[in-house]
Amino acid sequence: MFTGLVEEIGTVRSIRHGRTSAVLSVRAETILSDLKTGDSVAVNGVCLTAASVDAGGFTADVMPETIDRSSLGTLGTGSLVNLERAMSAQGRFGGHIVSGHIDGTGTITRLRRDESAVWYTVASPPEVLRYVVEKGSITIDGISLTVAKVTDIDFSVSLIPHTSAVTVLGKKKEGAVVNLEADIIGKYVEKLLNYRERSPRSATGLTMDFLTENGF
Repeated sequence: MFTGLVEEIGTVRSIRHGRTSAVLSVRAETILSDLKTGDSVAVNGVCLTAASVDAGGFTADVMPETIDRSSLGTLGTGSLVNLERAMSAQGRFGGHIVSGHIDGTGTITRLRRDESAVWYTVASPPEVLRYVVEKGSITIDGISLTVAKVTDIDFSVSLIPHTSAVTVLGKKKEGAVVNLEADIIGKYVEKLLNYRERSPRSATGLTMDFLTENGF
């Protein structure tokens, strides 16, 4: 599990493409302090397993499903990526619950400066937008952000100067493709609400009254 608080910007050392998968090598510094082979690392929001770790970075295998759902397949040598280690039990939960499992990609359609902040409008597929709510959370390239506005085709967020400075998103332009992960809580709630219709035990399935009584 991750929090969406980027720890550092890494640089792609190499990416070797197979027929449908790839091997990604990333130069890093900060996260290497305790990173071990087998640990999880979010690379632009995608949860990968460190297959090997050396003094200058790590390598990870990127499976076909990940290539299909994310923008990792478009990376090349020298590409900058957001990096975050999996959350430790002793860490502060400063962002929101991020699984590192990408729901899809979006496209930055508009950038607008508002004094020190920058507004990003991101066009998104319906299967992602259904879980995006105003003032809710969204993960863009591994960054936990608050949604300021939602329409039928896109949503908007505002980046403070610090976020722009310490993440790759601050360097991206209109037309850039970004990885998106919607808040997982919305997905669980949707499944629970639909459980009664799908389950043969519908008479004892979940109801709105039951969820309300139990604090949902």
